[in-house]
Amino acid sequence: MAEEEVKFRVTIDGIPVDVAPGTSILNAARQIGGDIVPPAMCYYSKLEGSGGKCRTCLVKVSKGSEKDPRPMPKLVASCRTTVMDGMEVQNITSPEVVDARKGVVEFLLINHPLDCPVCDQAGECKLQDLGYEHGAEQTRYEFGRRTFERIDIGDKIQLHMNRCILCYRCVYVANQLTNKREHGILHRGDHSEISTYIEEALDNDFIGNVIDVCPVGALTDKTFRFKNRVWFTKPVDAHRDCPSCSGKVTLWYKGADVLRVTGRKDEFGEVEDFICNTCRFDTKQTSDWILEEPTQVDKESVINSNHYYNFSPPPVIKENPVLQEANAEQLARTEKLK
Repeated sequence: MAEEEVKFRVTIDGIPVDVAPGTSILNAARQIGGDIVPPAMCYYSKLEGSGGKCRTCLVKVSKGSEKDPRPMPKLVASCRTTVMDGMEVQNITSPEVVDARKGVVEFLLINHPLDCPVCDQAGECKLQDLGYEHGAEQTRYEFGRRTFERIDIGDKIQLHMNRCILCYRCVYVANQLTNKREHGILHRGDHSEISTYIEEALDNDFIGNVIDVCPVGALTDKTFRFKNRVWFTKPVDAHRDCPSCSGKVTLWYKGADVLRVTGRKDEFGEVEDFICNTCRFDTKQTSDWILEEPTQVDKESVINSNHYYNFSPPPVIKENPVLQEANAEQLARTEKLK
């Protein structure tokens, strides 16, 4: 008879959950789901060593465990703190946590430019969500912002360091998915920046994944740059027989054209399977793919405002005779007014 698996019970915002020993508070909260899941800008469950950089996932441990019920003296990063049996955690129910998170967001936005209207990450940006939920009305920072020139760090990847929050995700991707890494953090303190070594470019079959893991608009796809706003596109799950990766992707359509290809992401914005550059950059025809179904989009996402669930490819967008007739009537009235 197999031994019963040991479970720790942790209570987060009054909701109990049983998890395996070694589980972080953040992942325990993710098992519960909903609003009690702390935000995370640097943690990525599929990247070893990630987490502990952005401090947006701070929580309050009001009870350490059944054996030692003393509270932890300071707020802790939930992505780096493992649960103990009987632990009690406060996230959105703690005014101290909410206030600290507001301060963290203010710090992240100190050097971040207000260029959301021209940023390709707009609509998918976690920093936008954080700024809306926890941001202050105006900054208290009185000094000049750090500014950098945009640079191409590969033939299809552009780096806009002004937007970077130094989450290190792209560095971990290069370390763990590629044979060599040509970029990293240069300098120290407030001079730190992501950059490549002298005369080097990001050139590896899986390096395009740095675009998917970047939580802001610092690393963008040059083949998609300024082509469209993400909420005007239609995401569709598709796959192909690829010798290098799983071949499972999301195609972003505008009409019948594939504007970009990304890895599929879960409810926490993390890529399910990393994809190769061939799938990402070189196969942008519907004929290259086997279409599955429209990508499920969070109902609160701006992308959902222009989303569709009736799917009958090809063509990707079905003709709507009712809408066409209404448009014709509107056009006729406009011409009469002239």
